[in-house]
Amino acid sequence: MTLLEISDALTRDLRDITFGLPITHVYNPLVYARAPHAAYLERWGRGPKEVVLVGMNPGPFGMAQTGVPFGDVKMVRDWIGISEAVGKPSPEHPKRCIEGFNCPRSEVSGTRLWGWARDTFGTPERFFARFFVANYCPLSFMEESGRNFTPDKLPAAERAKVNEACDRALRRVVETLQPVYVLGVGHFAESRAKIALEGLDVNISRIPHPSPASPAANRGWAVEANKALITAGLVVP
Repeated sequence: MTLLEISDALTRDLRDITFGLPITHVYNPLVYARAPHAAYLERWGRGPKEVVLVGMNPGPFGMAQTGVPFGDVKMVRDWIGISEAVGKPSPEHPKRCIEGFNCPRSEVSGTRLWGWARDTFGTPERFFARFFVANYCPLSFMEESGRNFTPDKLPAAERAKVNEACDRALRRVVETLQPVYVLGVGHFAESRAKIALEGLDVNISRIPHPSPASPAANRGWAVEANKALITAGLVVP
């Protein structure tokens, strides 16, 4: 399967899952931001890859806006080189409007991760020759207040359905790209990768999450990420 076929299959698998309170809105950028998402997969997702980095799920000012994992608008447009039309989710949360590449807000996690890639490799061609960045779950969950709700907090029954679909998709991605290393960006993604990829010949580890909610990340995420890569056995760049 191609990465886009895997993405479309994941959308179908997740489509009929319903979520109870406190979740009031669920966005799937694989649908309304399919154009930039497909451009990212087709331009930069050709395998094999040495390393696949796996995040948790879309951030409100990152992939939710651009369809690209950790997809801060400026980094996706100006460094990765993608800027396609983005539609609207339905229903749209009034406090979490989708403005696509017109979104004025920055996604700190995205500026850190893609900024590290730019500063370390120089060009996207050099980075994507070895690396690919994916998200485990494509869904963005919101409460009535607009507060973000992460997939690890879902009730057990809902979480099991989401994990089943996302595990299958991640396994397909790894089988397609044939990486030597799969690195979770944070504990959650690493833990899901270990379950989804059981039995595959791949080294699974993690790098710290670049979220501003992490005090460690705020003290110098790029340095810590490089240390984690070295520990995993990687030579960068």
